[in-house]
Amino acid sequence: MNDIISITDEAAYQIKKILANSPNKVDGIIVGVDSTGCSGYAYKIDYATEENSSNYELIESKGVKVFIEPKATMYLIGSKMDYSKDKFASRFIFHNPNEKSTCGCGESFNI
Repeated sequence: MNDIISITDEAAYQIKKILANSPNKVDGIIVGVDSTGCSGYAYKIDYATEENSSNYELIESKGVKVFIEPKATMYLIGSKMDYSKDKFASRFIFHNPNEKSTCGCGESFNI
């Protein structure tokens, strides 16, 4: 099976920076989707530990481990995780071919 999501070089670099300053026993990051926001869903990212990421799909790419929450898999298939930085903000961005629409602020999406 192809990876559920791909990770750009910029995203991998930022994940490595975040993990270098993380608490002990962090294995990678978890990517999930919550039912929230004005469009219906929002992406969420958290630290992955052995306790909170068992039975999650694991993507290992560019030297980082990304664990996918099982309930988020169907929403993320074919997505690309990127990292964007400009003079006003920096954040992870998901280019998701499954999105039908996003809210005006770009924080939530609809499938």
